[in-house]
Amino acid sequence: MTRTRRTAAILAATTALLAAGATAPAVAQPAKAAATSCYGGAKSLTYRYSTAAVEYGTYTTTSRCSDINIKLSSSATGFLDACIVFVDHTTLCNHDNTYSTFGPQWATVATDVKDGTRFKLRVHAYDTDAQNVPFQLAF
Repeated sequence: MTRTRRTAAILAATTALLAAGATAPAVAQPAKAAATSCYGGAKSLTYRYSTAAVEYGTYTTTSRCSDINIKLSSSATGFLDACIVFVDHTTLCNHDNTYSTFGPQWATVATDVKDGTRFKLRVHAYDTDAQNVPFQLAF
């Protein structure tokens, strides 16, 4: 067969399969599985209001996640400001010693962190609504 006929035959077969309701293999499954195992290993913690920042850890990153992620419980009232302190290198927060605000969706506190990196999570209340805030930390 010529290349044009072969391409046409492949397109016709693919069109017929899709019309019959066949689905293509899910290419995104490994990414979903990785996300599930990352979040599946999350630690459940609770922030209790304090005027000073509260630290959690020292933790060590694993191969489950390439980032350090946080998610507030859906029952949480208020938001939290958080940052990561890489304890073997500094006593300051990442991102130029700044906090970021987090809510009830999974979000990244630190990206592309090497496996085996020791860190602490530093948290303070976004406002006084954050009295008792359950959250999860995945790393």
